[in-house]
Parts: sequence; C-alpha cells; structure tokens
Amino acid sequence: MIRITQLKLPIGHAQKDLTDQAAKALRISPEWISVIHICRQSLDARKKPDLFYSYTVDVRLKMSHKPQGKTERKWEQAIVHTIKNTRISLSPRESYHFAVTGTQGLFHPPVIIGTGPAGLFCGLMLARHGYRPILLERGLDVEERKLRVDHFWKTGELDVRSNVQFGEGGAGTFSDGKLNTLVKDPQGRNRLVLEIFREFGAAGDILYRNKPHIGTDVLSRIVKNMREEIIRLGGEVRFGCQAARILTKQGRVLGVLTEQGEQLWAEAVVLAIGHSARDTFAMLMDCGVSMSAKAFAVGLRIQHPQRMINLSQYGREEAGELGAADYKLTGKSAQGRGVYSFCMCPGGYVVNASSEPGRLAVNGMSYHDRSGRNANSALIVTITPQDFPDATPLGGVAFQRRLEELAYRAAGGRIPIQLYGDFLAGRVSSALGDIVPQMKGGWAFSDLHQVLPSFLCEALQEGIESFGQRIHGFDRKDAILAGVESRTSSPVRIWRDEGLENEIRGLYPCGEGAGYAGGITSAAMDGIRVAEAIAGKYHT
Repeated sequence: MIRITQLKLPIGHAQKDLTDQAAKALRISPEWISVIHICRQSLDARKKPDLFYSYTVDVRLKMSHKPQGKTERKWEQAIVHTIKNTRISLSPRESYHFAVTGTQGLFHPPVIIGTGPAGLFCGLMLARHGYRPILLERGLDVEERKLRVDHFWKTGELDVRSNVQFGEGGAGTFSDGKLNTLVKDPQGRNRLVLEIFREFGAAGDILYRNKPHIGTDVLSRIVKNMREEIIRLGGEVRFGCQAARILTKQGRVLGVLTEQGEQLWAEAVVLAIGHSARDTFAMLMDCGVSMSAKAFAVGLRIQHPQRMINLSQYGREEAGELGAADYKLTGKSAQGRGVYSFCMCPGGYVVNASSEPGRLAVNGMSYHDRSGRNANSALIVTITPQDFPDATPLGGVAFQRRLEELAYRAAGGRIPIQLYGDFLAGRVSSALGDIVPQMKGGWAFSDLHQVLPSFLCEALQEGIESFGQRIHGFDRKDAILAGVESRTSSPVRIWRDEGLENEIRGLYPCGEGAGYAGGITSAAMDGIRVAEAIAGKYHT
C-alpha cells in the first residue's frame, strides 16, 4: 500500500472527497483506487472557525491497472518514485507478533494481582497462548462495582474494597477513557491495544482518531467482555480476593497467599496493582521487594462551561460532529515547578474518587457522548521526593494521605469546592456564579488554602493566570475549583530489570502502580510486554 500524509479536507466532507484527494495526490484516476485505509485523523483548527481534518491514509490500487511483469510492491515503488513528494511513501508493513520462546517449564498458572488495564491485557495475552492465568482482584466485578460506586456518590458510604480506585477495570474505568499515549511503539503494541478495545466493543474510529476516547460507560462493557474471554480461554478471575503476601524462597517467588488464607503456587507473579494500592505497597516492602519513591503531581480540578472551551478551540460554541473540545496546557511556576492540565474531561464530571476512610480525593470522568454542560481537568503541580517529609520509599504515600485528610476535613467528607475569585481572595465561597457544578458525590464550599500547602496554591494561581492568556475565560472568577487531585500517578517505582523481573525472580512489576505507565493505553501496553517476558522465559 501507498501512504499519503497531510490530506486536508473540510469538516463534514464525504468519503468520495477523501478518495478524490488521494487520487489527485497520486496523479491517478479515482477509479484506480481499491481501498483507502485511514491511519490517522486530526483536527486542524489554526484558522478557526474554518476547520479542517488532516489525514494520513494508506491506499491500495486495483490490480486490474497493474502493469504486466510487475509485482504489486514494485508497482507502488514506481509510483512513489515518479511523484517524488515527501508526503507520499510506501506504507510500512507493521504487524505485531507474540512469540512463545520460553524453555523453562511452567508447572502452575501465572498469577496476576490486579485487573486494571495492565492486569487485564497481560491476562488476555497469556490466556490466548495457553497459559491459563489466575487474576486476583480485591474489588468486585464491574457490574457490582458500579452499583457500589453509585451508592457511595449518593450516600457517602464508602466501600474500601470496591470503589473508584479498586475493582475490575482499575481506576481508569471511572474516567474519560482516553486511549492516547506518548510511548514510542515500534513493536506495534499501541495498535494492538486499540484493536483489542475495538474487538471487545469500542467504535472502530479509535484506530485512527488523534485523541481517541471511549468513555466510562463503554469501557465498563469492554472490561466485562475481556474478562469473559479470559475465562473462556481457561483463565480464572477471582473477585474479592486480595493478595496478603508474596511467598518467596531463596530469592525466587513461590506464589501468593490470599487474604482468605489460600496459597496459590506460581513460578510467575505479576504485580499489576494500580497506583492506589497503598496497603499492598507496604506489604511488598515487608516481603523485601525493592522499591523507591518517585515524583508525581498534585493539585485541584477546575470546571468551565464546555461552550466556552468549544469557542476557544473551534471558534464556535456548538461542537456538532467534532465532539466536545478538549485542551492541554503546560507552564512553569516562578519556583520552576511544572504546572499543567491533566486528564481533561470534555463534557464531564468531577467525581469523589476516595478509597480510604477519612481521606478524600477527586478525579474526572466523562461518558462516551461527552454531553455534559461543563469541561473539567486537573491542574497539577510537580512534586518530587525532596518535598516529602518522610524520606522512605513510601514518603509519597504519606504526602498524598496528608492532603487527602485535609480535603476530607475541609468539607466534612464532601468534595470541597471554591470559586477561583474566592481562591484568589483567600475566602470561603458563599454562592455560585454562572457555572453550576457537575459532580458525582456531595460537595460543599470550603477554603482550599486549608488543603494545599502555600507553594502549591501559588503555583496553581500562576498557572491559571497564564492559561487565561491562551484560553479566554480560563481565569474567570466563577470557575469552580475542587480538591484534592492526588492520584495522578503512582508515588513509588517497584524495581525491575531489562527482563521486567524484580530481583525476586519470577516477580514482574507491571503497569502504572509499579511506576512503568501513565494511563490506560500505556498500562495495557506494559501488561502486554510482561506477558511477552513470561512467554519468553516459560513454556506451557
């Protein structure tokens, strides 16, 4: 196939327009084109309100027009050579291959702790190649988990085992379901992740959209379908089953002891535990697993009218077929700390994402249609281990917990909110402005200066003022702030070598909780990498 980049077409164009543009670029008749495969679609909004889609496409030509004596590839090479345009090249032949090359016997099924993206994708790949993995999840299946979370949002009664952080699908299940990543991917794992999501229920356009997302409602169905496939292939998924201890002997893993007292023997154990498994981090340290504190970020959520964001990004308030507009903003405070938007949720909700009694954290969530009236994102500031009063590997956990305790006290267990103008003035808000909060969970007016240390408040104020120069109205005084956003990434990194094993052989730290991913897609890709590592060492 022949690849063409930077094909520009107006919003609302027909499929025929794409074919005609591709034929024009190749200097052939549209009738010569057999198939057009969209590789990438992005929005060009540099001349708003005139908006365009920019495409990268792969084109296959009809064999009936191929010159005699030439192979298809030679014919394509001749066309590309004749045109001599940097936008036109031969399409790279990329295909993912999972190799089972292990030479050591595997006498017990691999045990995977956690069913977030890392655990599920690791489990699916192993199940598809005959390893019959056992997945352990402290929380509940996604259907029952959703009921527990809805109950918490309505009543404030927290289930510490199954909530926004814990349960089938991991923390990403209650999010915007973003599937973009900055991880370089020469092996094709990113594409594989998207193809698997499509296989289990996502729309096909996630394969080529610049910023694909699926929403919490669609993601929940996909997670269930993946679990059922793992079971169909001989794997096992145990809910309400938390790992109490890693069993080891002479530097090798022997298996896992569950909270129920069962010993699961295993030569390979995968730690796909998620970024909020604080008790598991402590257990692993007690078992002698090497880990260190790492940088993360904390801050607040901010809400604006979605129409305002649409106007800034598209030049019009109504998004139409483009879908609710998003943004990504970065800056640096006077102290040199990074300040940036994170997990932006167009048409979404700010949700109570707590998982521990007496502590409160927030996150953002969108449904697939992103039809809510508000946009929200986290505005966060970089925190390094030098900021932790506790210099141990779990110093970041202690730092997060302290902020979450203050957030819980600030509004009596409800989400503390404050209008930006009142945040600047250092006073508790007494009334809303023109923005009505979109929240999952109760909220109350509070002083967020009582939650965050002064250096964070100052950095956030600098960031908001700076971002207001890029998006008109971002610094409006009735923008709603909510806190605390403390679970942006894992506060620890569990050591692993180039073979993805811990110094305790057979133990495989994996995904975001172990410090090797930052989002749904990268965690899923890391889960696939760990499955490859196990298959590269063990045979079934």
